Amino acid sequence: MLSINDLRAGAYLVYNGDPYVVLKHSFIKMAQSKGIMRTSLKNLKTGKVLEETFKGQEKLEEADIRKSKANYLYREGDQFFFMDASTYDQFFVTAEQLGDKKEYLKENLEVEVLNFNDAPIGVDLPKKIEMKVTMTAPGVRGDTAQGSVMKPATLETGLEISVPLFIKQDEIVVVNSETGEYVGKAQK
Repeated sequence: MLSINDLRAGAYLVYNGDPYVVLKHSFIKMAQSKGIMRTSLKNLKTGKVLEETFKGQEKLEEADIRKSKANYLYREGDQFFFMDASTYDQFFVTAEQLGDKKEYLKENLEVEVLNFNDAPIGVDLPKKIEMKVTMTAPGVRGDTAQGSVMKPATLETGLEISVPLFIKQDEIVVVNSETGEYVGKAQK
């Protein structure tokens, strides 16, 4: 069981029957009473975020989240299929469970799968992912007159990001999967 003092960013808990991860927390001590913990919780099944306040002696159930390595295989409708790296079992995660992370999935990408009660409920992506630029306008010399040094680019998964003017079509770029921003050009 978790006390309110255990509710730190990254902690997993079961709340109203669903697994949640703590995104933010702040402890507030009242004058004559016990303190309270204000939290921002993300539902690991639906991706919805809620604000919740817990009082002094409340106890919460710790979520049994098991992590395992898997490789992304393919997409079929709203289902994204993966293969467990150790057992070679195939399973799927829905588009709703993945949320925006589905924009970064490309064949054979190794991810960390979050399992709750032995069922996959989501994935954690590598922080940096290499992707091929499939479409972008050519950078024209003198385009920086307006102060803009970035241009739009479409990547192999359909994700659209801003890249520097010197990036050309068919080049491989590194993208931050948490922010969706260009990090750099991939090393050959």
